Amino acid sequence: MKKHAVIIVDDHSLMAQALAGLVNEFDEYKVLDTFKNGAELIAGFNAGTKDPEIILLDVKMPVMDGFKTMEWLHTNKPNVQVIVISMEDHENTVLKMLKLGAKGFLLKDTEPDILKSALDTVLTNGFFHTQLVADALLHQSKTGDVIKDDALKETELEFLKLVCQEKTYNEIADIMCKHPKTIDGYRQDLFDKLGVRNRIGLVLYAIRNDLVKL
Repeated sequence: MKKHAVIIVDDHSLMAQALAGLVNEFDEYKVLDTFKNGAELIAGFNAGTKDPEIILLDVKMPVMDGFKTMEWLHTNKPNVQVIVISMEDHENTVLKMLKLGAKGFLLKDTEPDILKSALDTVLTNGFFHTQLVADALLHQSKTGDVIKDDALKETELEFLKLVCQEKTYNEIADIMCKHPKTIDGYRQDLFDKLGVRNRIGLVLYAIRNDLVKL
């Protein structure tokens, strides 16, 4: 069986070793290497380390932290999926890492089955969200303002703004004075246009593309 390659970036050696051991217990996954920070990761790539399918990335690290590492990965390794795994659960940290391109955010006390689910889901769906992420997105969407994006129609922007709030599709139809089937059409058009599969994908797109202020 071909195993999916994983790299771990974490400055805590014991944590990195424990996480590597756990991932290696999953039949479908194999840890290629571990690095203590983003600078070591980049040096590893420059030295010939193969691109993994997934990187498990810590946030607080010396020399080159998770934010700077995520920026570099987003630009230089866009096909590598990144799941943040950290002790840091501050809402702004979660949102910033998602905006920079992370596909999921887990806490270090996450149960093994949740980690396995995150790995599987990121590979199949492109992202994985826990209640921590959902709560951060919901709170941010209630307080953020949507900015006009010329690539989207006015009605699509209005729909996207309401999607980023705690409203059902029927409520959105009432607010926009549209038939529910018309709202379904907006939703599907945005799915196709933005390359996402569901509502959380729309919210993540809005955040990553500065359609919602952080």
